[in-house]
Amino acid sequence: MNDSTTLWVALGIACVGAYLLKWAGMSLPQQVLDRPTARRAAALIPVALLAALVAVQVVASGTRLVLDARLAGLAFAVAALLLRAPFLVVVFGAAVVAALLRLA
Repeated sequence: MNDSTTLWVALGIACVGAYLLKWAGMSLPQQVLDRPTARRAAALIPVALLAALVAVQVVASGTRLVLDARLAGLAFAVAALLLRAPFLVVVFGAAVVAALLRLA
């Protein structure tokens, strides 16, 4: 089996697995979904995934950890959020801080 065939087989298996996982989630009875643990997990999982995505995008460059201007931009965003700044101030402020540090 060559590399291209292996890739397509892996892609097909991943597609079937994703479909089955989605189907299993949609097939759960309502009493399972109404449990407090399930509700809490459903509320926290998106936040954890978004936090992980932000962390990877801020401190990773390829396979290396990098501390650069992006981290300062994130620090500004966190501080602005703690001060309850408007969303546009958070986003543009973080971008300006990161850009200014890259220029320096």
